[in-house]
Amino acid sequence: MTMTYQDEDVRRALRALADERPSMRLKAALAVGTTPDARFVEPLVERCAVEPEFFVRDMLTWALTRHPEKLTLPRVLPELRSERPQARSQALHTLSKIGDRRAWPAITHAHLTDPDDEVARAAWRTAVLLVPDGEEPALAAALATQLGRGERATQLSLSRALTGLGDAVLPALDAAAGHRDPGVRAHALATRRILDDPDTGFEHAIEEAKRVVALDGAPGEGD
Repeated sequence: MTMTYQDEDVRRALRALADERPSMRLKAALAVGTTPDARFVEPLVERCAVEPEFFVRDMLTWALTRHPEKLTLPRVLPELRSERPQARSQALHTLSKIGDRRAWPAITHAHLTDPDDEVARAAWRTAVLLVPDGEEPALAAALATQLGRGERATQLSLSRALTGLGDAVLPALDAAAGHRDPGVRAHALATRRILDDPDTGFEHAIEEAKRVVALDGAPGEGD
């Protein structure tokens, strides 16, 4: 028999989602996801935008995915336009878990190039999961504009996203391999290496690519 919440149960659960103790917030999110109710969708989305603990945010996302998409999608999509980076990144993460391709048009170039690394990384992962058939080359070209960006974790995320597009990414990687910025060239070469040999570790691939770039010099040198 499906459990139904009384108003007091809902109020109690909402208080627990905002409890100062992370363990209580985690437990509340688990309970809400275990027994979904339409009244929780709005509070879950709101909590995602401000929750400081990663493991609690992950449970909040799980709880949202337990609710019907007809309720979650209309509420999550507006978060992509939030001024809060965490709200944008969590919305993107939630969309990746929901996996509904109707969300694809809401993922814009601005998300793929967001100045906040966490938002951009979430956008890359989600875009690769939701991209419609035939749109892969355009997505690859957009993602390739971010080659050379950030620290190793960010670069690894981008390489994973690019290789997730398969051969559709080859023209973009080949073009980037001739870029004047050595960081972009190295990242493109490392990504190509991983695409060719998925067992190659990113650290090995990027260090090898840097050596190649250093030996080759800048494009046009020696002409």
